[in-house]
Formats: sequence, C-alpha cells, structure tokens
Amino acid sequence: MRIAMWSGPRNLSTAMMYAFGARTDTDICDEPFYAAYLKASGEQHPMQDEILSSMDSDPDRIARFCAGPAPDGSPLFYQKHMSHHMLPEFDRSFIHGCQNIFLIRHPAHVIASYQAKRHSPTLRDIGTREQCEIFSEVCDASGTAPPVIESTDIRDDPEVVLRALCSHIGIAYQAAMLRWPAGGHHRDGVWSKHWYQAAHKTTGFAGPEGALPEVEPENQAVYEQALADYFTLHQHCIHL
Repeated sequence: MRIAMWSGPRNLSTAMMYAFGARTDTDICDEPFYAAYLKASGEQHPMQDEILSSMDSDPDRIARFCAGPAPDGSPLFYQKHMSHHMLPEFDRSFIHGCQNIFLIRHPAHVIASYQAKRHSPTLRDIGTREQCEIFSEVCDASGTAPPVIESTDIRDDPEVVLRALCSHIGIAYQAAMLRWPAGGHHRDGVWSKHWYQAAHKTTGFAGPEGALPEVEPENQAVYEQALADYFTLHQHCIHL
C-alpha cells in the first residue's frame, strides 16, 4: 500500500513521518517533489542549492517513483508530501493509486511556527489552498472523502488518533508508532538541518498544544484565507 500524507509546513508532518517510519512494515519518503517544486517555481528557500543537488528534480520521474513500491520492499510506502509542491503542471495521476490522508493544523499555529524559520509567509508557503485542491481531486476521483486528521488531536492523544487512522485506512495499529529514536531518520531530506531541529530532539509526540498565538498584522490577509481553507478540510476530520 502507498500512503500519501498531504499537509503544509509546520503541521506535525515530520513527527507523523517518524511515527510511520517506526513501524516494522513501512518505508518512508520525505517530500519527494521538493527539488522539482523549487526548480519549476523559481521560489527561493533556505538550503536551495543543497536541496537541488541532493535529489531528483524531474517531476515525471518522481511521480513514477511515488507510484511504485517502497524502495526497501516494505509492504507500506509512506510518502510525506507538501501540498504546495504539487504544481498544476506536475503529473498527479499517482495520487489516485495511493491511500490519501490530509493533515491539518490551525493557521495561527502554522504561521507562528513558520515565521520562526522564514519570514512573511505567503498563502502558497502555508499550502492550505493546494491542500483543498488536492482533497477535491481525490473526492472527485473516488466518490468519497479521504480521511483528515488534526494535529491538535494527535498531540492531545496520539494513540487514539493513530488507532483510528490505521483502522480507517485498513492497516494494523502498531504501538511502535508512538516512539522513535532522537536524531532524525535516515530518510530525512537534506533540509532537515534547517527545518527539523526541534523534531530531531524528540522521541515521540509533544504534549497538548497551547492557546492560539496572536497573528501579526502583516500576516492577517494570509491568515484569513488559510483559515477558510482549514475549516473546509476540518469538517471532514475522522471521528475519534
């Protein structure tokens, strides 16, 4: 089974990748379209040159990779995708051969976390609009809504959410998903040195998230647009 987890940045996506990477039956992949996105979009990100030189930037080859088996032969192939990396001109046909899951987080938390690493995020940086677009494509193709999970729920009770998610997609829950070694995973992208510093110190999910941070005036327009997208997806969260 290929599992495609769609999120924006700072959505607990790395911790979820580590949770699946801790399973005994799963190989993982970290943002396979990142270099292709940077090359095609012209966006400038931290560690730009290192990213472009460390991975394939041909979107067609990457799509074929994502449509294939797990590189190490594991029964499950978990793919961590940033929704905004999937530019409209990229081949998305592989998506329909995956079990798609959508991971969301309240935009106030996302913007505050993103600002700590890269200032003045745009709506594309947050990725909520692209998440909604891909969600709609999956719904239209399958005739049913794919599962959505909320990062706050995961942090409140990771075992309950992971059990519910595994049941929803038809795989056995493994308690190993609650713990992983500190220091990162060998499948981490080269950008992990910039973005995953906090995640590398963890050995499990952090505790409950605090109150919503205040959104600064210069981010208000992005926040309001992202909030509408967030609520569009939130109504489809799986029942716990």
